Amino acid sequence: MQKEKITLKEMFKQGMHLGHFTSEWNPRMDSFIYSELKKRHILDLVQSYSLLNDLLKFLEKSASQDKKFLFIGTKKHIASLIKETAISCNSFYVNQRWLGGMLTNWRTVRSSLNYLKRLRKSEASGTWSLLKKKEIASLIRAKLKLESNLSGLENMKKLPDIVIVVGQSEEFNAIKECRRLGIEIVSILDSNCDPSFVDWYLISNDDSYTSVQFILSKLKQAILSGQEFLKQKQLVLYLQQKKRRQKKISSKINFKRYKKKKGLL
Repeated sequence: MQKEKITLKEMFKQGMHLGHFTSEWNPRMDSFIYSELKKRHILDLVQSYSLLNDLLKFLEKSASQDKKFLFIGTKKHIASLIKETAISCNSFYVNQRWLGGMLTNWRTVRSSLNYLKRLRKSEASGTWSLLKKKEIASLIRAKLKLESNLSGLENMKKLPDIVIVVGQSEEFNAIKECRRLGIEIVSILDSNCDPSFVDWYLISNDDSYTSVQFILSKLKQAILSGQEFLKQKQLVLYLQQKKRRQKKISSKINFKRYKKKKGLL
């Protein structure tokens, strides 16, 4: 996959440098703040540029090792971006509401997902038509609620290897669960965030739709690039194994022919 070169000019154009008001800042972000403008912090894009490139390399390498990603971002104006990005790079997502224990109580979540599958199956089979209207309405409500909260986790067989968070302050409960489980955390950090709670981060405006869209598009490209590398590697291994099997079969056939020719069979 061809990678698009990132420039500081493009990052500036997307508004990545615009932090929160100075009254909302977190002192631990001090080294990443370039200046102030109209009582608002301006983030250091030079550092952000370096951090972004390091992060993209990390994600690409992780994807090439078949690691699984979970995107988390429940702010309403970016919910669609979170979903679209995750789906487009074969990953999982939570974009509505973080339910306590989504990761730390994964077995229960899996049970809820299995229940959702059973509801869909029974609905499709026509079983619901045998029920009373009140019972059907109750099942529909249960299905819609589960779909709203858990649809982004439906195909997740195990806990993710890496969680990508957009909006640290809003998703702090999710971050705490990841830390408890030892899951690597990637996060976009605005001037009101805390870098000590995550493993990998990028300094940027995490509220603007355009800046979040720009960043997620780059993260997606890195993950897809790593996945493509893994796919090609697996294909090469498969072809090598197939060639060895064919060679082995061919050797056995030739040996049998030799024995037959010599009258040994």
